[in-house]
Amino acid sequence: MSYDLICANCSGLVELGRCVVCRDSRERLRADRRLPAAWLLAAGAVLGVLSLLAR
Repeated sequence: MSYDLICANCSGLVELGRCVVCRDSRERLRADRRLPAAWLLAAGAVLGVLSLLAR
């Protein structure tokens, strides 16, 4: 997560979660960050199975 994001609602750092908008944005950023890792794990598993089947 980028630690220098400023909330337009309260002018605080989003990382600190001072207001509802900050907390919602922080959680959305964390959820977005986890998604690519899950896709990479799934792609690796598929490639692993395909490599085993190709032998």
